[in-house]
Amino acid sequence: MTLGEVLLTSLTSGVITQDEMDWVAVHQDNFSRAEVASALRLGRLIDSGTVNLGCRLPSVPGVLHAAHLDWIETLGRQGHGLESRCPRLAAG
Repeated sequence: MTLGEVLLTSLTSGVITQDEMDWVAVHQDNFSRAEVASALRLGRLIDSGTVNLGCRLPSVPGVLHAAHLDWIETLGRQGHGLESRCPRLAAG
């Protein structure tokens, strides 16, 4: 595990696990200057609530994409030309 991996998975999922937090704490003495800056940024994201302490559930392929198309896209992007690129939106 590297700090970059922890940072990217935390940013993409919005969650940092207890094991990842423990890893960062144990290895912080060995961080380069750039890694220290990244760790500080991660700490600020946790403080602001952008990244939360918790667990990641395993994803089921296709479920998130279907939810994105059926729910999120219909909230704000219909009528902006996406119907021609996404047949599911045009059918709905």
